[in-house]
Amino acid sequence: MSGILMNIKDEVLKEKQTTINLRRELHKIPEPGFEEFKTSGFISEKLTGYGLDVKTGAAKTGVIGNLISKQFNNKSGNKRKTIMLRADIDALPIQEKSNIDYISTHKGYMHACGHDGHIAIALTAAKILSSHKNELKGNVKFVFQPAEEYQGGAKPMIEEGVLHNPEVNSAIGLHIWNSIPSGKVGIRKGPLMASVDNFKIKIIGKSSHGAMPHEGVDSIVIASYIINSIQTIITREINPVTPCVITIGKISGGSASNIIAEEVYLEGTARTLNQDLNSIIFQKMEKIIKGITECMNAKYEFDYDFLYPVTVNNDEMTQVVYEAACEAVGAENIIEPEQSMGGDDMAYYLQKIPGCYFFLGSSNKEKGIDFPLHSNNFNFDEGCLPIGVEIIIRTILKSLK
Repeated sequence: MSGILMNIKDEVLKEKQTTINLRRELHKIPEPGFEEFKTSGFISEKLTGYGLDVKTGAAKTGVIGNLISKQFNNKSGNKRKTIMLRADIDALPIQEKSNIDYISTHKGYMHACGHDGHIAIALTAAKILSSHKNELKGNVKFVFQPAEEYQGGAKPMIEEGVLHNPEVNSAIGLHIWNSIPSGKVGIRKGPLMASVDNFKIKIIGKSSHGAMPHEGVDSIVIASYIINSIQTIITREINPVTPCVITIGKISGGSASNIIAEEVYLEGTARTLNQDLNSIIFQKMEKIIKGITECMNAKYEFDYDFLYPVTVNNDEMTQVVYEAACEAVGAENIIEPEQSMGGDDMAYYLQKIPGCYFFLGSSNKEKGIDFPLHSNNFNFDEGCLPIGVEIIIRTILKSLK
């Protein structure tokens, strides 16, 4: 067993305060997707100082740090393996209400989804592994990806070749998760997080006086029929044991109490853990919208965006992460988490290469740290950070054997 394997826990704990400091510095400078200029500058400066080969400007604000192994298996002639660690770097358009010393200095933006922690974990792993690069039996690609929230920054990263040069064989990532207590880790094979599709519906009727509805086409009434009918896709047309949800989250229309509204706008999202259902949901929604509007003499516009696919963990890579986590925290602290109907563009990488995305427990009720993700009071127990670093390092080393 190499020296790095013998001393991982000690080395990670030595860097604990450094990891916390990194996180707090990043927490002060949250930036929205594709505008993470300060964040990417901070990351590239650290990676360069750690001795990695650094590329900036990937998908505009992404940063890639390559740790290239010098070892080569001459007997078998096999190429060196490359494992990728992905960390998302963007923040949310939320005004922070925390009372912490390192509160956001960027008005209207906040790291309310733990991405500052993801970056700090990845940077610490890069620092430790770089100090042992001559012992590595393969390459490590550290990918700091912009715009996970909403825009799907993984897609342009892939289009620009992040999985090549060197060729990536496997991928890992983690998400700080306040639904799980700090000290525990959530690992699950197969589908972990749902696909994400968004849609917009415009119903075009005919305006008239509220006292003379027969002279108009009431888009509000039509919208109500559409909203109710869409829900029957879930309750009557999809197997009830299949996780699936359609939510109308926004509705607007009308101008006065005595005027039949000419137009109504609806916006919503569809989520499922079965990728085959995405196109079925779209087709059934359009059939319902078309049928109701035609029946009631209205017109419609329907825009449906297929966004993130289902996040599916590879069985073999998930087993590697599980074994690494057992060594880090013990099997008794590993749980199989519930599947999440939230989505993550880590799914794009896992469509291309085998990998594992896992949940790092981060809540601590005794400290009052248990607000959910995307809350303006969100925070996480920083004691989870070294656990994340250790699991990542152990997973990388096991994967490169």
